[in-house]
Amino acid sequence: MSTSIRFKLSFMMFLEFFIWGAWFVTLGTYLSKNLQAQPLEIANVFSTQSLGAIIAPFIIGMIADRYFNAERILGVLHVVGAVLMYQMYNATEISSFYPYVLAYMVLYMPTLSLVNSVSFRQLSNPEKQFSNIRIWGTIGWIVAGLSISYLFKWDAAEASSAGALKNTFLMGAVASLVLGLFSFTLPKTPPVKIESDQKPSFASIIGLDAIKLLKDRNFLIFFISSILICIPLAFYYQNANPFLDQIGMENPTGKMTIGQISEVLFLLALPVFFSKFGFKKTILVGMLAWALRYILFAYGNAGDLSFMLILGIALHGICYDFFFVSGQIYTDSKAGIKYKSAAQGLITLATYGVGQLIGFWVAGFIGEKYAYLQEANVADFWKQTWIIPAGIAFVVFIIFLVAFKDEKVENKVISE
Repeated sequence: MSTSIRFKLSFMMFLEFFIWGAWFVTLGTYLSKNLQAQPLEIANVFSTQSLGAIIAPFIIGMIADRYFNAERILGVLHVVGAVLMYQMYNATEISSFYPYVLAYMVLYMPTLSLVNSVSFRQLSNPEKQFSNIRIWGTIGWIVAGLSISYLFKWDAAEASSAGALKNTFLMGAVASLVLGLFSFTLPKTPPVKIESDQKPSFASIIGLDAIKLLKDRNFLIFFISSILICIPLAFYYQNANPFLDQIGMENPTGKMTIGQISEVLFLLALPVFFSKFGFKKTILVGMLAWALRYILFAYGNAGDLSFMLILGIALHGICYDFFFVSGQIYTDSKAGIKYKSAAQGLITLATYGVGQLIGFWVAGFIGEKYAYLQEANVADFWKQTWIIPAGIAFVVFIIFLVAFKDEKVENKVISE
C-alpha cells in the first residue's frame, strides 16, 4: 500500500468519525437546553441512530454492493448529509429538527460500512493493517470533543445556555462536505462481480441466514444478552453529556474523550486478557463494568467526588471492548466461513438496531418518570436515572454468568 493511499484512507476515517463526534456527544444537552425537548422527544431523536442501523444493510446490500462504486456512494451520502446537517443547524424547534436528523442518520449509518469497504479493498492483509487505519477514526472523534470544549468552548455553561452548541452541527456539516468531496478522490472501489445465483438474498442482508445459530444454546444466551446490554449502553449515549453539564462539570465534552482514549488502550490489552481468561470471563468483566460505571455516576459529583465521574468515563474502554469486540470474535468463531457475514449482520441488527432502540426509549421513559425530581434536586434526579441502567447491567451479568456454559473460543485475529 502506497503512502498516498494510506494517507487518503486515514484521512477518510478521521473525518468519518470526526463528523459523528462533532455533534452526537452533545446532542442530548443541545436538545434539552436549546430546543426545550422533553425526555421522550430526546429519545425519539436518538432512536434515529438505531433506525439508521436497521435500514443501513438494505442500502449497502441492495444498492452499494451491486451497482455503484463504494467511494462514489460515500461521496454522495456525505454531500447530501452536509445539507441535512446544515438544516439541523438552522432548526429552532424539535418538530422541525427531527425530520432532518432522521434523514441524516438513515444516510450516515451506511457510510460506516462504506469506509470499511473502501479500506479493505486496498489492504493486502486487513487483519493486521486495518487497525492502523481505523485508529484515525477514534482520533477524529477525540479531536472533535477536545475542539468543542477547549478550542471553541461551546459546552461551557454560559455558552451552551446561549445556544453555542448549535455550532456543532455547522462544524459537522463542513466536515461532511469536505469528506463528501474528498471521497471522489479515493481509490476506485467498484462492486465485486458475482454470479446471479450468488447474489445476496433479502434474508442474508439482514443476517437471517445466520438465525440457525440461535439453536446453539450458548449463542442464544449471548444473542439475548447482547440485546439487553445495549439498553444501559443507550443511557450513556443519551444522558452522559447532559448529566455532566447539569451537575456542573467543566468541559464535559472534552472530558468524555477519556472514554475513547480508554477504548484504544483496552483494545491493546484485550488479546492478552482474552487469551488468558477466555471468552466468558472477558465478557462478564465487560458487563460488570457497565454496572460499576453507572454506580459511579449515581454517587459521584462535580466536586470532591469528581474522580468517580472520570473513572466512570474511563471504564468505557472495558465496557465497549470487553463486551462488543469480544462478542464479534465469538460470533466469528461460531459462524464459520459460510455464515460469517450474516452472523455479524445479525448481531449488529440486534445490538445497534433493536437493543439500542429499546434502550433509548427506556431512557426517555425514565427521564419522564423522574422529571419532577429534576426541578427540585438535579443530583437526586440523576442518581435515580443512573441506578436503573446499573441494575439492568447487573441482571444481564447474572443471567450470562448462570446460563452461559464456558467454552474455548479461538480466533486467529486476536491471537496475532
